[in-house]
Amino acid sequence: MPELVFFSGTMDCGKSTLALQIEHNRSARGLQGMIFTRDDRAGEGKLSSRLGLVTDAVEVEDGMDLYAYLVDHLSHGGRADYVIADEAQFLAPEQIDQLARVVDDLGLDVYAFGITTDFRTKLFPGSQRLVELADRVEVLQVEALCWCGARATHNARTVGGEMVVEGAQVVVGDVNQAEAVGYEVLCRRHHRRRMTAATAHAAALSPDVLPVPQTT
Repeated sequence: MPELVFFSGTMDCGKSTLALQIEHNRSARGLQGMIFTRDDRAGEGKLSSRLGLVTDAVEVEDGMDLYAYLVDHLSHGGRADYVIADEAQFLAPEQIDQLARVVDDLGLDVYAFGITTDFRTKLFPGSQRLVELADRVEVLQVEALCWCGARATHNARTVGGEMVVEGAQVVVGDVNQAEAVGYEVLCRRHHRRRMTAATAHAAALSPDVLPVPQTT
């Protein structure tokens, strides 16, 4: 039976790499997929991973009907044996409903990849709808790590290395990007403390707050 599968994880845990691997494995068996993406770091109409792999994709726009797009593609002699939707957290809830309809009415597997929560630990609307509708939710097993070495569970937005908790939900950036707007994955403890790698390093270099007793 065809499925809607949501592959979820923090930034920097290999979601796009897995999407590209699924595309490679199926195309090697003669299958042809339809790839959707939105706001990829490589630019419009691209699906890319931080390992340097990239492929062409259909850029999803506001108000775009993904089900209608696929029906039109198939009606004009195009082929699609499965669907990949990367950066699915940026899709509107109604577009997630359209992907579910692709599974149910067109009989195609849909593999959606995205992060669940934003830099404020709030659910993205697209990810929330995926959790509600998906046949399966798979948490990726490649764990991203906080700067302290613990498992990273939260996405932090940074400006000049310092964590910020206000602003628009969607601002495109990348992990470990010190200039302007960047992102960093943190464990819950350091996300709560707003302690990024840069601020932790600065704190380590600061003089001791309390005097150290002198021994004679």
